[in-house]
Amino acid sequence: MTNDNILLMSKLKTRKSAAKRFKATATGKFMRRRAFHNHLLDHKSSKLKRHLSTKAVVDERDADNVRLMIPYA
Repeated sequence: MTNDNILLMSKLKTRKSAAKRFKATATGKFMRRRAFHNHLLDHKSSKLKRHLSTKAVVDERDADNVRLMIPYA
């Protein structure tokens, strides 16, 4: 069989900025980092800074948009 008879679907491109910001879990959810942990940290409490350094789950209303940006995650 020749390649002329086979129709190949093109690959989907991954948005690289989204791939660097989000990671998929084993259950299909996406993890993200929290905001407000870049600068101006001296007036924030240690407890808050510890909390901001943890990962958070992307909200279910935003998960579909993330899934479109990272099709192979």
